[in-house]
Amino acid sequence: MRPALLDPLFSPLDTLPGIGPKTGELYARLLGRETIEDCRVVDLLFHAPHSLIDRRRQPGIAYAPAGSIVTITGRVDRHQPAPSGRSNVPYRVFLHDDTGELALTFFRVKGNWLEKALPVDETVIVSGKVDWFNGRASMVHPDYMVRAAESQNMTLVEPVYGLTAGLTSRPLRKSIEAAVARVPDLPEWLDGALLRQQGFQSVKESLQRLHEPRDDADIDAQAPARRRLAYDEFLAGQLSLSLVRQRLRKVSGTPVHPTGRLSGPVIAALPFSLTSSQSTAVDEILQDMSGTDRMLRLLQGDVGSGKTAVALMAILAALEAGGQAVLMAPTEILARQHHATLSKLAAPAGPTEILARQHHATLSKLAAPAGITIDVLTGRTKGKERDAVLERIASGETQLVIGTHALFQDAVSYRHLVLAVVDEQHRFGVHQRLRLTAKGVSPHMLVMTATPIPRTLVLAAFGDMDVSKLTEKPAGRKPIQTVTIPNERTDEIVERLDAALSQGKKAYWICPLVEESEETDAMSADERYQSLARRFGKDVGLVHGRMTGPEKDAVMLAFKTGDIRLLVATTVVEVGVDVPDATIMVIEHAERFGLAQLHQLRGRVGRGDEASTCILLYKSPLSEAGRARLSVLRETEDGFLIAEEDLRLRGEGELLGTRQSGTPGFLIASLEAHGDLLEMARKDAAYVIDRDPELTSERGAALRMLLYLFRRDEAIRFLRAG
Repeated sequence: MRPALLDPLFSPLDTLPGIGPKTGELYARLLGRETIEDCRVVDLLFHAPHSLIDRRRQPGIAYAPAGSIVTITGRVDRHQPAPSGRSNVPYRVFLHDDTGELALTFFRVKGNWLEKALPVDETVIVSGKVDWFNGRASMVHPDYMVRAAESQNMTLVEPVYGLTAGLTSRPLRKSIEAAVARVPDLPEWLDGALLRQQGFQSVKESLQRLHEPRDDADIDAQAPARRRLAYDEFLAGQLSLSLVRQRLRKVSGTPVHPTGRLSGPVIAALPFSLTSSQSTAVDEILQDMSGTDRMLRLLQGDVGSGKTAVALMAILAALEAGGQAVLMAPTEILARQHHATLSKLAAPAGPTEILARQHHATLSKLAAPAGITIDVLTGRTKGKERDAVLERIASGETQLVIGTHALFQDAVSYRHLVLAVVDEQHRFGVHQRLRLTAKGVSPHMLVMTATPIPRTLVLAAFGDMDVSKLTEKPAGRKPIQTVTIPNERTDEIVERLDAALSQGKKAYWICPLVEESEETDAMSADERYQSLARRFGKDVGLVHGRMTGPEKDAVMLAFKTGDIRLLVATTVVEVGVDVPDATIMVIEHAERFGLAQLHQLRGRVGRGDEASTCILLYKSPLSEAGRARLSVLRETEDGFLIAEEDLRLRGEGELLGTRQSGTPGFLIASLEAHGDLLEMARKDAAYVIDRDPELTSERGAALRMLLYLFRRDEAIRFLRAG
């Protein structure tokens, strides 16, 4: 139960003054919540200002620099209303000080409110941007206007916050001020030595300084208040991940001791040797699985590095121990391709299964000596087929199940689940991992990602896991030639494609949009498909995320079999799609994609033994950041280096978008600015869990408060559940 001390911060957001039914929707949108009912006062506390306006400059009218924000104290001389019916003529109010005269300019003035706000012969204080015209000073729509006697009501140093359409800065600032006023004196959860070393103040003082900055230094990411709150956010994240890890491993796992009965024939039949990093990863995984503690390991591998082969070794070990294994993928296409990679199917197959079998045909054949019984379970598994699959899984007849989210639905029951493998980990969150592992008695877990992740992001998103990295590609893979070409030369690329397709080659053409948009001039996939179909006829296919599963399967099957040789697509083919004989990748409007995404798309070619090319079409002129991104792609194929550059160029804000729903976005912290704090927070969390795993000490009780403050309630529930 949340401590009563925090109740003022977890009151509904619309209990703050000025937030009603209409503005509530705007606040919900600003804070990334579905409705105002989901918003709490605490959410506003972590909406940090990005800059400030300093109104302390008071040079006098004659000395006010053009374009600068200044504050002027002067006496009102006269009003000059706009002529009746002339809405395009401004209303002017003239005032003076000892140095000169200033015209305050207003447009579309209604009523007599200006006469009341700025009475003639009254001394007033106004603040805003001054412009000069023909030697005369003017201020259009001042930001502040108060009578001199009320000067204490004027904010001279004003924080500036991000807004959303329809919400203005002044009511937002008032709401945040009211939220800050509700912050209680919280118990200190940080170690005293760390507080002194870092110069941190209390949480309450840090929040006050964050929202009441005195100068630009208080807004900076390295300001003590910002760093204190960033550390708290990191610590809450790392502590909750550690509690998840503790819960996942609390019940002893099933020790797995491979016999080689299944893996032996498969390894002997491999036409290639495992790379050094593959062998190391297999050793690490099998070592973890052999102990009584449950394995929880992240397998990071660049595109084409052979993660599936490593996962297969772990799966075979689990089956040799008499258990079952599951492999969960985020999409139907990827699940069925894994099915092909790992399966031996005796029964005649439909089009989707034919497509799957052709994926990594070599490994499909190599699975045959192991004699594994495999089933596929996805949302498209219906009726009698689904009932039969569920019965085989429950009885243990099915040794390996490959599928999507359907694997952890309530109706699915496993006889003896020993290993869960999760592919494309960034598509799944912690709760989905827990639901899957709840299907067995402490099954080991191996999660994989084909998107190399910078070390700081690994710590932030996967701090509850050990990590193995695949840094090599199998022997025989040729480098992909990457070139950048302006959009103006698109016709030239089409001519080259014509020659390549006539030689039997296959190519992808990637577009950023499904259909034409009024908001952008980027060519849509539909439009590009129609354009290329006029040139190449039936050799062109189209696939995008709005198509149904069977529609996508049919197009992909045609591309794999060669019935079509040019596939126009959106980023739906970014991960998982494997057509080894595709050797050309054209990415239109490449400047619109992030580095990591471009690298993943490029990885769809170069998967066979033929030389491959990636053509990045861009719109001129490129921005400096766009030029830097494309330059990195030309110079390297190292996905880990590319990921680090992507973090440096874009920051984690864009990297951790809604698409990567399993990874955390941060409210206060920045991985770029506060990476040193993340490492400290991870060590601090490990120290706490080692000495006070149930958070029962005085500091532990305070840390529970921290977890609630950053909405890490799930971690507290783990503690209560034991």
